[in-house]
Amino acid sequence: MAVPVSQMWTVASYVLRQKLAGRKRYPLVLMLEPLFRCNLACAGCGKIQYPAHILKTDLSPEDCFKAVDECGAPMVSIPGGEPLMHPQIAEIVEGLVARKKYIYLCTNALLLKEKLHLFKPSKYLSFSVHVDGQKEHHDFSVCREGGYELALDGIRGAIEAGFRVTTNTTLFDGADPNSVRNFFDEMMEVGVESMMVSPGYSYDKAPDQKHFMGRARTRRLFRTMLSNRKKTWRFNQSPLFLEYLMGKRHYKCTPWGMPTYNIFGWQKPCYLLQDGYAESYRELMETTEWASYGTESGNPQCANCMVHCGYEPTSVDDTFGSLRGFADTVKATFSLYPDQDALADLEREVRPVHSYNPLVQIEAPSPQAEESRV
Repeated sequence: MAVPVSQMWTVASYVLRQKLAGRKRYPLVLMLEPLFRCNLACAGCGKIQYPAHILKTDLSPEDCFKAVDECGAPMVSIPGGEPLMHPQIAEIVEGLVARKKYIYLCTNALLLKEKLHLFKPSKYLSFSVHVDGQKEHHDFSVCREGGYELALDGIRGAIEAGFRVTTNTTLFDGADPNSVRNFFDEMMEVGVESMMVSPGYSYDKAPDQKHFMGRARTRRLFRTMLSNRKKTWRFNQSPLFLEYLMGKRHYKCTPWGMPTYNIFGWQKPCYLLQDGYAESYRELMETTEWASYGTESGNPQCANCMVHCGYEPTSVDDTFGSLRGFADTVKATFSLYPDQDALADLEREVRPVHSYNPLVQIEAPSPQAEESRV
C-alpha cells in the first residue's frame, strides 16, 4: 500500500469536513521551509542562491509550531535547503509528531545515516528522499558525482531502522522514460514505501534555465512513462494528478492548497513563486489575488507549470467533490493504462544514458565545508 490507512483516513476525513463546511479554499499540505542552505548545488534549484546572511537564518521550532497550528493542514512537508542541516530539526519533528501531523521530511540523504539517531520511527514521519533517477541521471541532476550511492545508502539505513521512506523525483526536459521506468523498479526493489514524481518548474534563480519542460512535452513524457505501468509500482500521489500529467485530465491550479511558510513569512502565492509575503496565514488567504495565478489567468509565470504543489490539491478536491470523482479515483488507482502508442514511443526513446540531462556541472561543497561557510 502506498501510504498507511490511518493517513489516508485522516486526509479523507479532513477534506470531507472542508467540503461539508462549504470551504472552497483550504490547505492540504503545509510547505514548511525552516532554512534555505543546502549541502548540494543543484543546477535546477532556486532556493540556494540567496546571500550568506539569508542562508545562515533558521526558523525556530516555535515559529514552525505557530505556522502549523495557524494553517491547520493535516500534512506538513519540510523542504529546504536541506532540513537535516537545521540544528533543531529533531525538536521540530518531535513537536509535529506530537500534533499528529503527517510529516514528509525532504532530504537529499547525504546526512541521513548520521542523523537517524535523532529521530524515532513513527507512522507520522516519512523521510522523502530526493532521487532524480538512476545513478548517472541523479548525479547529473544534483551536480555531484556519487550522490546517488550516498542517497541509496541513506535510504537503506532508514528502512533498516524502521522508518517510513519515500522518494521524490523531479524530471527535466530530455528525461529518458525508459530509464525512469527502470528507476521505479530499482526503488521498489530497495523497499521504499512509495514514490512521488513531478516535472521541474523554472525557478528564476536556478543556474540552469534550459531544461525545464513546457506543458506539451510534460504530457508526452508522463504518458510514455506512466502508461503500461507495472503492478509493483507504488506512488505517493493522487492517481488523478498522475492522469493530469499524462494529459488525460484538465485541472486548474489550486495555489492555496499547499501554502508555504519560511524565514520571510507566508509566501505569496505558492511554493514556487515569490510575489510578496504575509505575516499570518489569514492575511495570506485574504490578501492574495488568487485569480492572478494559474494557466487560465494568463500570468506568464504560470504558463508552463504543472507541478504537484499547484495541481495535486485540485485533484484531491476532485476526488471528494462528487461520486464521479471518487469513482474515477478508485478506477485510476488500479489501472495500468495499457497504451500501444506509448509502447512504441518507449522503443523510439532508447538512447545513451548520458544524453538524458546534460545539466551544467556545478561542484557542490562538502557537508563539512557548507557547515563552516554558513
